[in-house]
Amino acid sequence: MKPLLIAAALLLVPAAAQAQVAAATVPNSFDRPAARTQQPVPAIPAAAAPAPAMSTTPANPRSEEVLREIIAGGQAGALPYALMTDDLAGKVRAQEAGILPLLEGFGAIQALDFVGSQEGADLFAVTFATAATQWIIGFDEGGKVAALLFRPAE
Repeated sequence: MKPLLIAAALLLVPAAAQAQVAAATVPNSFDRPAARTQQPVPAIPAAAAPAPAMSTTPANPRSEEVLREIIAGGQAGALPYALMTDDLAGKVRAQEAGILPLLEGFGAIQALDFVGSQEGADLFAVTFATAATQWIIGFDEGGKVAALLFRPAE
């Protein structure tokens, strides 16, 4: 009877615990990979679709400053939605209950390093006291954060 109750409780865990923040769904979470809902798409040969080159300079000179502000706000329990587009802010709000406890649990930032830019978004490696993560941040033409994602470091 006890294992049945535990299994039932696990089914009721909210989806917000997947800790993804993005302008779109990204199949990578801290808890488990996203379930496949479609048939796999055939791979495009590498010669037909070369990967865009990673730039060594930030796409936006404010990206590190804004990322630090977002992380600090989340760790304080109040994400700075004014920095985000309305679309992104709505998507982040929907996941806030799962995001805030994660950010608070990561502890202090030990290192925040720019990794590269690709297609207008900047990638950072952020090491906290208890977690190593990767963050992607991108801005729209008006200077608002339009894309934001964090995931465990590989």
